[in-house]
Amino acid sequence: MDITECRAALRLIRATIEEHCPPGVLMSEEQVNGRYGPSLLDEAEALSVAIVATVERLSFDGVPKPPAPSIKT
Repeated sequence: MDITECRAALRLIRATIEEHCPPGVLMSEEQVNGRYGPSLLDEAEALSVAIVATVERLSFDGVPKPPAPSIKT
């Protein structure tokens, strides 16, 4: 996978978060660049933070859940 494909994948994930997650969980791209940096990994980190924030908001009892075990096939 080349850098262009990685950027496209991150843009798709960003668009999905913006469309389906609560407002305010995801920083703008400019904010990400200022806080984390401009690299693809920096964008990925910001996206993962937004996903975790969404899951925490949707948690009924407010207690963070441990990650599910990986399924190995």
